[in-house]
Amino acid sequence: MDEMNQEVSGMKEFSAGDIVTGKVVKIEEKQVLVDVGYKVEGIVPISELSSLHVEKASDAVSEGDELTLQVKKVEDDEIVLSKRAVDADQAWEDLEAKFESGEIFEAEVKDVVKGGLVVDIGLRGFIPASLVETYYVEDFEDYKGKTLSLKVVELDREQNRVILSHRAVVEQEESAKKHEVLQSLEEGQVIEGTVQRLTDFGAFVNLGGIDGLVHISQLSHQHVEKASDVVEEGQEVKVKVLSVDRDNERISLSLKATQPGPWHDITSKVNPGETLEGTVRRLVSFGAFVEVFPGVEGLVHISQISNRHIGTPDEVLEEGQTVEVKVLDVDEDAKRLSLSMKELERDETRAEIQQYEKEDDNSGFSLSDMIGDKLDKYKK
Repeated sequence: MDEMNQEVSGMKEFSAGDIVTGKVVKIEEKQVLVDVGYKVEGIVPISELSSLHVEKASDAVSEGDELTLQVKKVEDDEIVLSKRAVDADQAWEDLEAKFESGEIFEAEVKDVVKGGLVVDIGLRGFIPASLVETYYVEDFEDYKGKTLSLKVVELDREQNRVILSHRAVVEQEESAKKHEVLQSLEEGQVIEGTVQRLTDFGAFVNLGGIDGLVHISQLSHQHVEKASDVVEEGQEVKVKVLSVDRDNERISLSLKATQPGPWHDITSKVNPGETLEGTVRRLVSFGAFVEVFPGVEGLVHISQISNRHIGTPDEVLEEGQTVEVKVLDVDEDAKRLSLSMKELERDETRAEIQQYEKEDDNSGFSLSDMIGDKLDKYKK
């Protein structure tokens, strides 16, 4: 009896709300038995093991685990404990600190539910579908078991509500990357990027953190009707930086500046004296500009348009008209091509005269032809 009294007197005294530690001695399907130094083993119901739904107690703890628990109820022959309550209290304190500091942390997605994802962070954390990614996600099943970097965006302890966001982390990282790229870009720099999207006025190219605009006029040395005629989304391109507006985060780019221009090596394509076919693009008071190669226009001075005197080029020509011209001079460095229609007319007239004279020589009668027979008689 004395030994029994000593054993009982050595037992710990517990009250509801106390925090105790103990070792898991047995795992049953719906509860766990823990030795906490009481006269009976403590019971942790499966509902008190985790803030999330647990199918089997063995999914949450293992035999021999040391647990920190909160006493929920004490009776002579029973003591009910909670792991979930301790985890939740600790988690709230931890989350409040993370919320204040904006700290980024990681957690594993435990479940996919209607409207978003659920994670276990000592209590139930919810990531709404709109806060998972910066883009639309149709099916979230692949996220189960995946570890995500998160930020706390809303806390309400009274309502037991914890709202988390992965999207906020991604946006923060993208913002930092954007700032880094903006600071590194310089006018005149040639860099590689990916065509992100096409618009009526050009193409946006991703430079690895920020998009820059290639205006439609900077896509090609030739006239472009629509951006899709030159590039497509996802295409890797090399572009030149025209300007950087760091305050407004705007970058102007050029695709055509990285490519050989239409005047490049023009002297290998055409030489003075050659005849070319072209299209009248513009009429001005001093002549007409004729496009003879894509992006290459030459000037037919008003004095070189016709053999007869004209007051204005539109007396003879109209925009869009196809004409033949003679090359007078080529200056690749100055991007200047001098052309003539008058010289071509003269060449044609000269050729016609020469042909006529040749035909006249071939078909004409000489004096010997006319009197040759008579002379032959006299010779005989």
